[in-house]
Amino acid sequence: MLRKSKNPHWTDGSSLLSPTPRLRWCVGGKVLVGTASWSDPGFVERWYPKKMPAGERLGWYAQHFELVEVNSTFYSVPEPRLAERWCAATPDDFTFDVKLHQLFSFHATPAKLLPSDLQRRAETDARGNVKSTPDLREALLKSFVRATSILRKAGKLGVLLLQLSPAFSPRKHQLSELEPLIGMLSDYDLAIEFRNRNWAVGDQLESTIDFVREHRAIFVNVDTPASDHFTVMPSDVDEVTNPKIAYLRLHGRNAKAYTTGKTVAARFDYDYDDNEIAEVAKRSKKLAEEARESHVIFNNNNLDYAPRAALRLRKALGQIVRTPAQTLELF
Repeated sequence: MLRKSKNPHWTDGSSLLSPTPRLRWCVGGKVLVGTASWSDPGFVERWYPKKMPAGERLGWYAQHFELVEVNSTFYSVPEPRLAERWCAATPDDFTFDVKLHQLFSFHATPAKLLPSDLQRRAETDARGNVKSTPDLREALLKSFVRATSILRKAGKLGVLLLQLSPAFSPRKHQLSELEPLIGMLSDYDLAIEFRNRNWAVGDQLESTIDFVREHRAIFVNVDTPASDHFTVMPSDVDEVTNPKIAYLRLHGRNAKAYTTGKTVAARFDYDYDDNEIAEVAKRSKKLAEEARESHVIFNNNNLDYAPRAALRLRKALGQIVRTPAQTLELF
């Protein structure tokens, strides 16, 4: 049972934009399925039609899925004109979940990943990484939401995803360190993905879930390899901390690759088989029983594994989807 937040205003921080309600809540728990990014090299090589211009890929992707997770925003602040193009390329009921810039997630952030005006203001260390200060984070967030506000006004913004660094651990950090950001984004749906296993095991799990729930944020559930490595979150946690949206990210089950891979594609190199897709479908339905929407994102982004798996999941869920070819045929 969901408990009432101790703070009815979520946090003491002020929001950056006035609230604009999403109009596409679906009573009964609609499951939206998509991939983390729509432009990975493997997608271009093996999934999109050959020689398709880059500007046409998002529109083609949106013929097959109702949801995408924007990954490029982890590395750069999108220009508002880019967000306008995203809106123009997709149907009215399409949803963008947007990953927050890495500066907010306790990752070392090179100055070159900031907007040019903030690069000039930021202090850096000997390695060229910026020193994260409250003023810098606030300025970056204001710049960031200029683009996301366009998606929001169009009714196409889902959640903002905070993907924390594995270095953000219970041994070195406190959950309260997340409160300033949660406060500034109190009018948004904020999903939090922990990447350090120690937040979700033993007695710490209850404290973590209580914190996320009391701040009306969305706990990101994951599908990961069977491993006790500190960077691998457990897959047996299914929590819905906000009745609006449940979240599930699928990273594949390749334990060796996950902990030793040198690139994103190498770390998440995994092709789900049909039995595993059936497991994911069952899990997705379970989450959907407790939330108005469930967002299921495939992040096994080597080659074309993610879009193929996502289409198979949609089929397993009984959703009508197009084949990955430009035809009017349906599954």
